[in-house]
Amino acid sequence: MSHSAPFTTEIAVRFRDLDPENHVNNAVYGTYIEQARLTYLDHVLADPDESRVVLAHLSIDYQRPVTLPDESVAVTVRTTELGTSSIPMAFELETAEGVAATGESVMVTVDGNGESRPIPQAWRDRITSFEPDLE
Repeated sequence: MSHSAPFTTEIAVRFRDLDPENHVNNAVYGTYIEQARLTYLDHVLADPDESRVVLAHLSIDYQRPVTLPDESVAVTVRTTELGTSSIPMAFELETAEGVAATGESVMVTVDGNGESRPIPQAWRDRITSFEPDLE
């Protein structure tokens, strides 16, 4: 990431994450990102259940394989901007050997019918308080 991100979570590499080549399966990187994103929301929003979000976009750029001997992956999460209803985020997955992947996602806040709705003001306040560069 181009500058230091405020939130990192450590995720253990499990044997079940491996593919036949003994690398973490490419789809599992998405699971690591999902776990970090949800941990971020729990940490920053305190009560993420006050609104619903759906994942609208996910992209991952792989730099090197992660293997069981890596033991864990540190996933750094940063909100890059706040749209009307969208929350774009950037991710970096790193082991002791260096950056393994980078990624981006976009979440969209939705109402009970699955239609997009504005990000709740309380969420905006909490996110910008946690990440002052967004203001």
